Amino acid sequence: MFQAMAGSQRAQGARTPTGTRGETTPEVLALRNLVAVYRHLSGLAVQNADIATVTRLIAEQTHATVAIVSPTMDILTAAAPGETGERAAQYVRDLVIHPRLGEVLSAASHARRALRLPDVGTAASVIVAPVLVGDDVPAYLLTLDTGGDGTGEDTSLLLTEHAATICGVILGRERVVAAAASRIRDDLVEGLLSGRGRDLAETGRWARHLGYDPGHDHHVLSIALDAAPGMTGEAGLALAQRAAASAETFLSTRAPDAIISVRDSEVAVVLPAHSHNGPLSRAQKLGALCVSRLGELFPEVAATVGIGGPCRGPEQIRLAYAQARRTVETVRRMGRAGRVVAFGDLGIHRLLLQVPELAELRGFADEVLGGLRGGDSDQSPIYLATLACYFRENASPQRASRVLHVHPNTVTYRIRRVEEITGLDLGSYRDRLMAQVALEILDAVGEVP
Repeated sequence: MFQAMAGSQRAQGARTPTGTRGETTPEVLALRNLVAVYRHLSGLAVQNADIATVTRLIAEQTHATVAIVSPTMDILTAAAPGETGERAAQYVRDLVIHPRLGEVLSAASHARRALRLPDVGTAASVIVAPVLVGDDVPAYLLTLDTGGDGTGEDTSLLLTEHAATICGVILGRERVVAAAASRIRDDLVEGLLSGRGRDLAETGRWARHLGYDPGHDHHVLSIALDAAPGMTGEAGLALAQRAAASAETFLSTRAPDAIISVRDSEVAVVLPAHSHNGPLSRAQKLGALCVSRLGELFPEVAATVGIGGPCRGPEQIRLAYAQARRTVETVRRMGRAGRVVAFGDLGIHRLLLQVPELAELRGFADEVLGGLRGGDSDQSPIYLATLACYFRENASPQRASRVLHVHPNTVTYRIRRVEEITGLDLGSYRDRLMAQVALEILDAVGEVP
């Protein structure tokens, strides 16, 4: 580029680098200034500079308003000589609504070089340079150039294009750093969830790096994403992974103090508990909000949230996460995906559903309550519901009658009929236990009225 400029000057035979008295010509001064700014910009690329620094430098050198905008026209940073960043941003904000600017951004992105928009209804022309990071164009550098303050249009174009290159270097470096930090963070979270720490001290260091506060109780949430049965294979997995990424973004804004990690089609969350809201309410509310939001964004994905028991020390995270995962698997087996369930609310279900085959559980329930479920078709659901309420109310006909809104004698009659139909003696501890377990099985598989 410099050779091309120098060659054009040599071709101008009537023009010499210096005047008749050895004075430096304006062209040489402009070239020297351009080289100096290029060196300054290149120096920023190897320093810990950000894109705002580049924007301010170009604004000072070109006496123009300079901004970096995203492809969606969001202003990432802006600068103007003698103006605050907010005033400069407002000036650019008034500009980016012009319909022609979007066309120029698209053209610059395809051409991979700076372009000039002569007039967008303002006193300045606009130079647009794509900021390239590999094959991506994550941003654009805009220079609103008046061309009347000693900086030529060609110089402004060259400076804008070179500045966009430096911004691409900076953004690329930030991406690499962010990716490395994300990998390190994911490794630390994985270590906590799996309990890979060699000792308590190492686990504590990992937790502190992630912002874990041992002064508060925490709950671990496992948010599992399952695509609809019709979407199987890679398409279903890809959809679930997109939902997981959206869940991470949503949870980060709703719970900035949480430790969040995406694991394929699952999101693991270590969430501080707020004691004034109850031990589980924050985890349950956040889980419910996440399920609702994902239902809006991804109606073909079922989000199931399992919440582990409370943990105070970081060494307890592994157990709480295992409980959250078991809760999710239990809810899935019960055919109730899409719910928020705490491990403590599973009760005996978490033991019953360890049986590999649900048919075996149903077989036991049929053996105990089969006569009740098979006969008296009209009354069977009533008898089952009465029996379940009777057990919940500690075998008290009076309390059960208040819940069922019937007379206590009606409850007593129905319990007697249950004993007659099933052959159970509910006064016997063994028979009563079998009946309760059978009801829990039916509840787990969704067959209790």
